[in-house]
Order: sequence, then structure tokens, then C-alpha cells
Amino acid sequence: MNVQLNSIYKEEVRPSFLEGVKDCVPTLIGYISIAIAMGIVGASSNLTVLEVGLLALFVYAGSAQFIICALLAAGSPISVIIFTTFIVNIRHFLLSMTLAPQFTSYSLLKNIGIGSLLTDESFGVAVNKLARKETINDTWMNGLNLTAYSVWVVSCVVGALLGKWIPNPEAFGLDFSLTAMFVALLVSLFQTIEHKKLKLYLFLIIIVTALMIGLSMFMPTYIAIIIATVIGATIGVVKDK
Repeated sequence: MNVQLNSIYKEEVRPSFLEGVKDCVPTLIGYISIAIAMGIVGASSNLTVLEVGLLALFVYAGSAQFIICALLAAGSPISVIIFTTFIVNIRHFLLSMTLAPQFTSYSLLKNIGIGSLLTDESFGVAVNKLARKETINDTWMNGLNLTAYSVWVVSCVVGALLGKWIPNPEAFGLDFSLTAMFVALLVSLFQTIEHKKLKLYLFLIIIVTALMIGLSMFMPTYIAIIIATVIGATIGVVKDK
């Protein structure tokens, strides 16, 4: 009888799709502002509203979309654009690997769906939830991811429509909006983690920063960032165990 009650209770506290939508709401101001900035930058790079919408729909990565617009404006070959986008987005493998232990009981198809819509922001929301000792599941993650995805695409299109009135978005600092959101997520994470892990994270930030600066002296900066991040993540996993 107790086993049945415990099973029912666990089923009741499983986070729902609607809870995922609600947990995404605090990040939507950031999503909307960055996506609108992205649409404006895309329009200033001579992309049509349709092209900006398709870029948001299929690439769905703020930093990569900003870089793609810059490379297109510079007349870079398609091979360079594809390679650069891959390098910039390779961090998503690290994000997915970090959350993967929470979804081992689900099918490969479900995990692909969750991972393909995982962003830095939704990862931050999920990590914050885990830091508070709360559970996450596929239903909650889909609510979080699909809300962010739909708002992002619509906001990028709105930005592209507004872009014709803002020919020079850099003058208004719109290209800094993505960085500002990352800083806000970092501050939010530090407010919820334990003191012991806070010291670990600060240590890892120092290590990654030092590696990034050192490696950038011998190789392109974007490659130095990826290598420093991989090394820092590996050290973090080992020390956390």
C-alpha cells in the first residue's frame, strides 16, 4: 500500500508541460529583445524577412545567426559560413551531455527532440531547477523548449520587419544584447547554487579564461574558446565527482 502511495505521489509531482511554459516566461524578455535585435541585424545585412525567419527556424542559435549575418555581409564563401557556425554551436554538445543523465530512461527520438531545441537559456533554466533539487523530465523540457523556440522565431521576424527603420543597429548596442543575457543567466545561477559548488564554478571560470587567453596567442580565438571550454568542462566533471 505504501509503495503504491509513493508511486502515485511521485507521478503527481512530475513537472508538466505547462510548468515548463511557466518556467520559460522569465527568460522571454531576453529572448524577445535578442531575437528582435537579431532580426534588425539580419535586415541590415540585406536579408529578406522570409530569409530571417528561415534562419531562425532552422539555425535557432542567437550567436550563430549574428555571425552568419556578419559573414554574409562580408561576402564570405558558404563553406566558411558552415564551418564557423559548426564551431560556434559545438558547445551545444556539451550542454546536451550535461543534461543527458536526466533523460536516460527516454527513447533516442525523444532525446534528439530535446537536444535539438536546447539553448544556452533553456539549459540555464534547467540547471537552476536541478540546483534547487527539483526534478525535470521530457514533458517539462518540451514545454520550456517549444515556448522559447516559438517566441524566438516570431520575434526574429518582427525584428526583420522593424529593420528597415534602423539601418545601423550597432549604434544602439543591439549587437550586445546576447552577451547581456548570458551575464544575467550567470548571475541567476550563482544565486541558487551551493557555496561549495560556487567555489568550484569560480575556479573553473578562472581556468577557462586563462586557457582561452593563452591558447588564443597560438590559434584563432573561436578555436581557443572551444578547446578551453572542453578542458574546463572535463576538469569540472572530474572535480565534481
